[in-house]
Amino acid sequence: MTVNIHFSDFFEVAPETLEQYGAFNISLVNDLPLFVDPFLLFNSTKPEYQQLHSEIIRYVRFLREMSAQPGIRLGLLRSWFYFSEVRQNWLGYSMVGNYGSGLGKDFANALNQNLYTVFTNFGDEEVTRSSHLEKLCLVKDGVGKDNISDFTTNLIKAFLLEYTQSFAIEYVNPELRRRVTVDRVRFNYETRSWERGIFDLPYFANDYVILTPKDILTKDDTWINKTDLIRDFDDIVAALPNEQLRAQINAFLLQSIPEKPKKKDIEEVIIQAINNHPEIIDYYIRYKEDNGERAKNVSQQKVSETENLYIRNIKELVEKLIGETNFYQSHTNTYDETYDRVMYLKDVIENKDGYKVFYDGDVPIRREVDLQLFFRLTWFATPSDVNREVNNGRGPVDYKVSRGSKDATLVEFKLASNSQLQRNLEKQVPIYEKASDATNPSIKIILYFTEAELRKVQGILTTLNLAENPNIVLIDARNDNKPSASKA
Repeated sequence: MTVNIHFSDFFEVAPETLEQYGAFNISLVNDLPLFVDPFLLFNSTKPEYQQLHSEIIRYVRFLREMSAQPGIRLGLLRSWFYFSEVRQNWLGYSMVGNYGSGLGKDFANALNQNLYTVFTNFGDEEVTRSSHLEKLCLVKDGVGKDNISDFTTNLIKAFLLEYTQSFAIEYVNPELRRRVTVDRVRFNYETRSWERGIFDLPYFANDYVILTPKDILTKDDTWINKTDLIRDFDDIVAALPNEQLRAQINAFLLQSIPEKPKKKDIEEVIIQAINNHPEIIDYYIRYKEDNGERAKNVSQQKVSETENLYIRNIKELVEKLIGETNFYQSHTNTYDETYDRVMYLKDVIENKDGYKVFYDGDVPIRREVDLQLFFRLTWFATPSDVNREVNNGRGPVDYKVSRGSKDATLVEFKLASNSQLQRNLEKQVPIYEKASDATNPSIKIILYFTEAELRKVQGILTTLNLAENPNIVLIDARNDNKPSASKA
């Protein structure tokens, strides 16, 4: 059985060729959680990257100039501020396929509002060495790395298309390519409009595919981010060269932080201090600029971790599932299919060294989204529809496996370390089942990495009278109790 998961599989290119070219070997089954970080363009020694960063700054300055003019028609503002997700790069947060939300009204409004506050000196900063779009995520809730990445990707789309085209013409079979017309490729400042372009690109599932250089990608957060700003706030204030500003901020902190503060109390006061003195943002960004080499090292580490988890480990797991189980055998209904696949997965993880796929070196995964994504990347060659399920505002079940309205099974993946595990088992899934009209019992998979986590789960199941429930499957991913561990 041939298994195609990644770009190299579908387009018959050696992974080493992609590595030499510098491109990330994306999955064409599901988005992978990587993001374009504009700071890596700014901090690069490559002239073409620095030029791309300059073009981003130029476009934001254009937006500021245009939005300040009276009488601009709404249609033009929408054309300039609204962007679709560039789903063809197969990167981002989507848990099923490669369809994200894009940059619509909320992002456009946030950007427009901040053009007159934190972006008033955009392009003419005195403290920082350059302008940075990431300022937006420092002052606006709900604007995160995915928004910054989507915006950056849209503004460098011409480069990415040309980058992909060059690779495809040299290495991809012409039968697997197609000449396509792509909208909104370059912005023409004379006509103030977006232009199309024609490119010869890899083509898959009725759409073209875009490759992205690894050295502009990051995983957990952009280098300039709100988490670091709040965490390092004391150090940033202490290093302020403006003595009067430093004294004002310290006085505000002393006055505003309660006597026995919680973490949330401190964060709220810090955010208020930043709102009162937005100039501190520039000093934080300058600190990040001065430590830019670390950004490169951190991003390389995060991209390498993603490659280990979602490329090397997934390939190893799928090979075991194909060679040692009937994981990909057809079934009569979604419950049997789902349950059998879960049990095959459990056997491979516990008895055939499959547990290793959940580790990067000796460090186990710590996010349930990683566990869910592992499931999605192995779940192909099925007659069922596998989708992320959202029910009437109640939140998502990990997956709904269905064959029409009369045959549906819900699947939830949990890490034993989840602090809300008991609450979820007790209340959440029954609500989902009722809301989604699932026709079969739901299946809950709980992965644990230590004996202490196992005892915790067993205690919860006993308390809830679920210890004998066959639809709750515990999977042992420990690395200290496997036969191969002593031989390593």
